[in-house]
Amino acid sequence: MTRKFILLAAGAAIALTTGLALTAPARAQTGAVAQAMASGAVGEQSDGYLGISGSVSGDVRAEVDSINIKRRAAYTDLAAKRGVTVADVAAATGCQTLASRVKTGQAFRIGSGAWQTKGAGAIALPDYCATAGN
Repeated sequence: MTRKFILLAAGAAIALTTGLALTAPARAQTGAVAQAMASGAVGEQSDGYLGISGSVSGDVRAEVDSINIKRRAAYTDLAAKRGVTVADVAAATGCQTLASRVKTGQAFRIGSGAWQTKGAGAIALPDYCATAGN
């Protein structure tokens, strides 16, 4: 990641702490998606979006898509307000999510790597997350 990205991501991450708290629908999920996350079939990704890591029903897949559309809308709005790219806002959110919201036993993925299951310790975040102050 470039230094410019790191600085932009840091600013976006600070804004996200407050900004995304106001966009609960972007994170809202049905019981089916929550169950899929608990089982490891759906997980958080470092790009700020949910991903499907296992076998899920069409309804769960549609709900994941819907959540990701809402997240993208929130990221787009915040990116426009902060003068950064949508990808920067999404990545900064991914850093925050992986660091603080993924629970033990839940699936996660960093970049295009393999899906992993969070253990008792902290997730080893990408270098740009640590540099951005997350």
